[in-house]
Amino acid sequence: MSLIKFEIFRTVVELGSLSKAAKTLKLTQSAVSHAIASLESDFGFTLLIRNRSGTSLTENGSEMLVYMQGMLKLNEQMLQKASEFNGIETGIVRIGTFPSVSIQWIPLILKKFSEDFPLIKIKLYEGNYDDITEWISEGKIDFGFLSLPTASSFDTIPIITDPLLCIVPDTHPLFHNELIHYEQLRNEGFIMPKSTIDNDVSRIFKKYKITPPIQYEIEEDQAIISMVQNGLGISILPSMILYRLPENIRAIPLEGNYSRSIGIAATSFKHVSPGAKKLIQCIQNWIY
Repeated sequence: MSLIKFEIFRTVVELGSLSKAAKTLKLTQSAVSHAIASLESDFGFTLLIRNRSGTSLTENGSEMLVYMQGMLKLNEQMLQKASEFNGIETGIVRIGTFPSVSIQWIPLILKKFSEDFPLIKIKLYEGNYDDITEWISEGKIDFGFLSLPTASSFDTIPIITDPLLCIVPDTHPLFHNELIHYEQLRNEGFIMPKSTIDNDVSRIFKKYKITPPIQYEIEEDQAIISMVQNGLGISILPSMILYRLPENIRAIPLEGNYSRSIGIAATSFKHVSPGAKKLIQCIQNWIY
């Protein structure tokens, strides 16, 4: 069974459209459609549901995608190793990242990496912790940035600790505090961050046995900052997100200097591709 068909199928799933996949792969839409139909014929069941809004996986298709991703990953590792034997550093590395890492680190890391290894391409997948965990488990990405600790089955490498800070507007009584005690948050209207750090914040509340009234649950970091700025509540965010705060907001340290630990995770660092190993080393060198 052709790996080319697997690559076409994966691209269609990632882009959610046969036409977009055809454009990305520089194929005709008819060729892409034929490849999917051929796969479905080989397997004996439907892989994709096609409708006006695009495509979606069937239950069987979702399970088969995991195997296809694994085979494509092994093939990529083999090709990279062969290139390495020939003294050529080439290939594709897929990594998972969340917004604050994408903004603060990724551009500078990729600039350095592309200078050192111009023939190795990097493909980024941005999501939240749950997304990245799933992508690692399924083999969709080589490795990803996560808040540690993570799934016990993963190999992990700690990168930095990122302090969590309480943000309050200048109209709030706590604005001039040098330290926020958790007891002071017990009755404060709170804006709960979603997507990347809600688990970190929830662990703090559980540890100190407080349950502030949640006014809003917001995924976008800048939206949280804007709501705090307008006096709609206070919140807790990592310092990496707070590098350009408005003048009427303060980021104040929390009791106990609580932080999230950011690291990279993979199913096995021993078995990642040569290109992924080089990127991991580049990340470590850049951070340290």
